[in-house]
Amino acid sequence: MKFRNRPAALLVAGFAVTALVACSSDDGDAAAASYPDGDLRIIVPYDAGGASDLSARTLASEMEESLGVSIIVENRSGGAGSVGLAALAEAEPDGYTLGYMPVEVVMLGQQGYDTDHTDYDYLGQIVSVPATIAVPADSPYETLQDLVDAATENPDTITVSNSGAGSIWHAATTLLNEETGAQFRPVPFDGGAPAVSAAIGGQVDAVVAGVSETSQAHADGQLRVLAILAEEPADALPEVETATDQGIDVAIGGWGMLGAPAGLPDEVVEVLGDAVEEAVASDAYTEVIESAGNIPQWRNPADATEFVNAEADIFATLLAE
Repeated sequence: MKFRNRPAALLVAGFAVTALVACSSDDGDAAAASYPDGDLRIIVPYDAGGASDLSARTLASEMEESLGVSIIVENRSGGAGSVGLAALAEAEPDGYTLGYMPVEVVMLGQQGYDTDHTDYDYLGQIVSVPATIAVPADSPYETLQDLVDAATENPDTITVSNSGAGSIWHAATTLLNEETGAQFRPVPFDGGAPAVSAAIGGQVDAVVAGVSETSQAHADGQLRVLAILAEEPADALPEVETATDQGIDVAIGGWGMLGAPAGLPDEVVEVLGDAVEEAVASDAYTEVIESAGNIPQWRNPADATEFVNAEADIFATLLAE
């Protein structure tokens, strides 16, 4: 009797599973269709006040308009950005936890951190960040060449703060060493803002950071930016030459994406991608980002993902050298 009844039982169970899957699918479709129906958060993997934080907060403010919900920005610093990136990777891929994704997402895994750029979905590029090198306003170093000469003549004594060991600005200092033969001593901080504050306070001889993190201090007479480490001059610092124009061929910079834990439903990616595109194109976002010296830049989710994968290949080669 048990064996004769077993197929019927299995058939009933099969119908139940099929119904459950159908309901789950319907529930998922309904959830995606009503998305978002609650507040979102954006994790920034650095302290408040830096270029990443500025970009994320400005973007969040504009996205709130189109999505009709509040977006909370949460700073989770540490480990050159790896702490915040790990928190994002571990979140539910439901579209309610997003993150600012800096260029370090393709660098940290090459340097021993438990970070992999494939752990995320990319919702669009939002900014490009030119690099600068600056010294305290009362520094004896008047030019980039003065600073390079000091680091050449006195190896490992000229200190340069950056946004964290393994960060893009740490890499920029390393690139300066390689290009000039100097030997600067990198000093890591948890983000660009504290790195800049250390230079303003005279705790270090110089700082490498984004234009938005140094331009205001330069204008206020707290720092003296010696060079733009980019191919083109920065609008926020029109009087400052590039390093290349000063005879030192170094051009390096950061970028920022909005991302999420891998596995977002396609419908949610579409909603968020559209909202990010609208925010980046807004006059308010453009004004804030450009006035800080950075460059608003949009890449849609597909193009952003392709770009990140290409950058990962580039840095895998560079950091292996």
